[in-house]
Amino acid sequence: MLSQLTNLFKSTKETPEQLFLKEHALSFDVEKGAILHGVVLNELGFRLEYFSNRKLDRFDDLEKLFRIAPQINEKIDLELHSQRFVERLGNTEENLKELKQIIKVLNDYYVKFQRPR
Repeated sequence: MLSQLTNLFKSTKETPEQLFLKEHALSFDVEKGAILHGVVLNELGFRLEYFSNRKLDRFDDLEKLFRIAPQINEKIDLELHSQRFVERLGNTEENLKELKQIIKVLNDYYVKFQRPR
């Protein structure tokens, strides 16, 4: 009886990973991939493909995203600095800043919970 009560209390406490996912409104769907604040990130794959120089077109490979994030962020920063946005992608200052934030959240998640130690 006591062990059942103990297990009940253990199971209701959220893990650090669950807290991170909840705090950032991040979830992962088997078919759709990563979802952040209700946005299916793979629907933004065309921007990721452009800024990664075609190395990535989906947000599913967190390890690869982590490795090439500096290159992606540099390319985004150049476009933000020049204020010359790629029209065919619908880039604006706002959505490029959002893309940088998306990459940061996914990289933070990868570093804290997925990366081999």
